[in-house]
Amino acid sequence: MWTFLILVAVALASAHHSGEHFEGEKVFRVHVEDENHIKLIHELASTKQIDFWKPDSVTQIQPHSTVDFRVKAEDTVTVEDFLEQNEVQFEVLISNLKSVLEAQFDSKVRATGHSYEKYNNWETIEAWTQQVATENPDLISRSTIGTTFEGRTLHLLKVGKPGPNKPAIFMDCGFHAREWISPAFCQWFVREAVRTYGREIHLTDLLDKLDFYVLPVLNIDGYVFTWTKNRMWRKTRSTHDGSSCIGTDPNRNFDAGWCQIGASRRPCDDTYCGPSAESEKETKALADFIRKNLASIKAYLTIHSYSQMMLYPYSYDYKVAENNIELNNLAKATVKELASLHGTKYTYGPGATTIYPAAGGSDDWAYDQGIKYSFTFELRDKGTYGFVLPESQIRATCEETMLAIKHVASYVLEHPY
Repeated sequence: MWTFLILVAVALASAHHSGEHFEGEKVFRVHVEDENHIKLIHELASTKQIDFWKPDSVTQIQPHSTVDFRVKAEDTVTVEDFLEQNEVQFEVLISNLKSVLEAQFDSKVRATGHSYEKYNNWETIEAWTQQVATENPDLISRSTIGTTFEGRTLHLLKVGKPGPNKPAIFMDCGFHAREWISPAFCQWFVREAVRTYGREIHLTDLLDKLDFYVLPVLNIDGYVFTWTKNRMWRKTRSTHDGSSCIGTDPNRNFDAGWCQIGASRRPCDDTYCGPSAESEKETKALADFIRKNLASIKAYLTIHSYSQMMLYPYSYDYKVAENNIELNNLAKATVKELASLHGTKYTYGPGATTIYPAAGGSDDWAYDQGIKYSFTFELRDKGTYGFVLPESQIRATCEETMLAIKHVASYVLEHPY
């Protein structure tokens, strides 16, 4: 029996990594001191295929920062030599990406069906959205807000006790396909609502007085692609006239300083802004839903990874938000609450200065629609695993993030506008 289970586990693990195999690929962290270092990394990026993890692209590198990027196996020696010859300080965060990817599925035997403490593929998540709504009709309803480029259904869960004229919080996960911990959190949030309603005073009170719109995965096509073909895929899977390159970065596709700074007009780039704002069916569906429900939506929360940050507007510009002091105080109190459980330290601040300038983001767009409380969470970790956070960290990550979301929700309730 055990041999059989091990074979099943191995078969499943290899199924997750068909297509790209990542054997011998490395993830480097480079310490950027000055403009000269930035020039060198640009030089490197122009001659080698480099996958930028943090920041998202070579154009966003700034002096006195660190840059994480992935390098193909056949280029690792050249890259190391180049950095050493130019006396650029670096460390290897991941020395063989394939082994870290395999270790990501660290629950020994892959149970079939849905689990809140493992990464679930799209089919499993979709079935779960139906099941959780069917089993909890007094707390959860499921609706459709659109379809993806490849024709998959965008399911939205409305979580909360039905009542008239309730304020709402909109929360989405899975913008960038490879950020798997993000959809895991949206599922966990729903689980906690169901599990603790009527038993835990704080969350019960929130669900009585607020509605939460939860979009478990926005970029479904990309997410499916990370399970079937390329674990490191980021963008959507749309096609573009005149280019063989696939996909748009959904978080550069909103009409908020669209394609100005930190976004690319080249369809092959990971931060491609798309042919026009809301060109992607997924971003358009999300924007349409929010526009339709603007009267009730009082906060917008978008969940990403990685780097342990809580960001607020603006990212498309260095200007400060109108209620900047309030947002800063709320973020400060929220990250303190988050750290109270496992000691996980988050930094916080306006997107442009805290992480890097990036135009076309959903948080800036939501804020400019009049949603005063708009935040991006970058979940664990700080780069040890980056996008391949092991399943053993799902529970702790979700538990602490839950504290943060509850803190923001309470604040929103206490400060109506």
